[in-house]
Amino acid sequence: MLTHDPFRWPLALCAAAFLCAPSVVAAQDDDDCEEDATPCEKTACALRTASQHEAQDDFWIGVANCINVSSRREAVACFRENAQALSAAMDLLAEQFEARDDLCELLGGGRYDPRIDPRDFVKGVTNPFFPLVPGQTKVFEKVSDEGTERIEVTTTHDTKLILGVECLVVQDTVSLEGELIEDTEDYFAQDRSGNVWYFGELAMNFEDGELTDLDGSWRAGVDGARPGIVMKAAPAVGNVYRQEFLVNEAEDAARVTALGRTVSVPFGTLKGCVETLDFSPLEPGHLERKFFAPGVGLVLEINPETGERSELIAVF
Repeated sequence: MLTHDPFRWPLALCAAAFLCAPSVVAAQDDDDCEEDATPCEKTACALRTASQHEAQDDFWIGVANCINVSSRREAVACFRENAQALSAAMDLLAEQFEARDDLCELLGGGRYDPRIDPRDFVKGVTNPFFPLVPGQTKVFEKVSDEGTERIEVTTTHDTKLILGVECLVVQDTVSLEGELIEDTEDYFAQDRSGNVWYFGELAMNFEDGELTDLDGSWRAGVDGARPGIVMKAAPAVGNVYRQEFLVNEAEDAARVTALGRTVSVPFGTLKGCVETLDFSPLEPGHLERKFFAPGVGLVLEINPETGERSELIAVF
């Protein structure tokens, strides 16, 4: 009579899932994390392990929900969907691990623990490639498949004290076809050498006029977050640096790829620009080419894969 047990088939599927899930995870384990690995490499290993556990947790929560689906057809689809999601998650974390490992090699492999002493910082941000003038607004425009984005970046007169450093507050709003989709506060400060540091952001994301989440938000000194550099005092080709650091949330980095570039945007033709290539291990393969003009700052962003351009159109 057990063959007619209505609960036998979901339990059988669950058992199959139990046998499958650990093997998917195990396939990602290797010998990359040796005892003599650098602190940066060990960080990458720890984050891979954390992501594996998170993916497993999501999978088993999905399995629990699938077990309670009465329709066999829908339950099978539910189990299949969860198995596919687990596989995709494992593929992504493997790519993230490789990207972090590559970044470790570029950075030298040491711990990322920059020394922040408020006495080393000055008031205001005057780096010629990243000047922040309180009260000034820069307007960018980007045309994509989704429509036209308008980005307004305003250096406010406000400041915020982070790790004892007085940071300028920059408001960045993004509208798609006239509808607000993002409103962000960014916090910047300049050290005595002229490097511009990024101390965090409050990212408010909107959909249909409603605040949906604060994804991407971080602040130096909170939950292990550390500030990064967004512009070197004297950028040189080959420079690689972290722009922000909150594990699994904000891991952007940049490489200086060229100096003395000339670019044309609606705002004008600008010479002597610094070109950087921005990337993040959290989004392997996603790159942004950025151009910074002396006396102006950021003037152009290009997505190398799609060719989409975010161009400076006005400053006031």
